[in-house]
Amino acid sequence: MARNKHPEETVNLILDVAFRLFMEKGYEHTSIQDIIDHLGGFSKGAIYHHFKSKEDILVAVTDRMTAESNQMLAGIRDRSDLNGREKLKKIFKESICRPVQDDIFTVAPDFHNNPKLLFSLLHDTIENAAPNYILPIIKQGISDGSIETDYPEQLAELILLAANIWMNPMIFDSSEEESYRKFMVFTQMLEGFGLDVVDSEMLERLQELASIYQKSKQ
Repeated sequence: MARNKHPEETVNLILDVAFRLFMEKGYEHTSIQDIIDHLGGFSKGAIYHHFKSKEDILVAVTDRMTAESNQMLAGIRDRSDLNGREKLKKIFKESICRPVQDDIFTVAPDFHNNPKLLFSLLHDTIENAAPNYILPIIKQGISDGSIETDYPEQLAELILLAANIWMNPMIFDSSEEESYRKFMVFTQMLEGFGLDVVDSEMLERLQELASIYQKSKQ
C-alpha cells in the first residue's frame, strides 16, 4: 500500500473502527486483526505506525469520547453569569440532553465485556473531570453561598460517580423503572446538600435513554 499522506485521517479511521468494534464485541474480544479487517485495505503496519498496542488504541478512543464532554464542562465552569449551583444544574442538563447520547445508547455497549474501557472512564472521572471541572464549581458555590459542604473534593467525586456510573443504564442494565428509582434517590441526595439542580425534564430524558438502550439490545 502506498505511503499514507494524511496520517490524521488514518488515525481517525482507526479510532472510528475501533470504537464501533469495542462497543459491538467488547474490548477483550476485539483483536488488532479485527480492526484491520474493517479498515478497507490498511495493513497491520499502518496501525502500529500510529499505535503501539490495542491498549493504546483504547486510550485514544476514551480520550476522544471524553474530549467533547470536557469541552462542554469547561465552557460552563468558566461562565461568569452563573453561580455554583446554577452551573451544576446547567452541566447536568447539557450532559444528558446532548444528541450524541442517543448514538451511544443506540450502539448499546456492553460494559461488562469492556472492563478496560469502563476503568478508563472511571479513571477520567476521578482524575480529570471531578478535580478540573466539578470541584472549581463547588468551590465557587461555597464562596457565593449557593452550595454548602465541608468536603468539596469528595462531593465532586460523589456527584460524578453517581451521575456517570451508578445512574448509567448501560453499566447496570437498568430499565426505565430502575432508572426512575435511581434518579429519585440521586435527587434526594443532592437536595440533602441544598442542591435542587435536577428536574423532571432530566428524569424524562434519562428514562428515554434507558428505553433506547433496552430496545437496542432486543
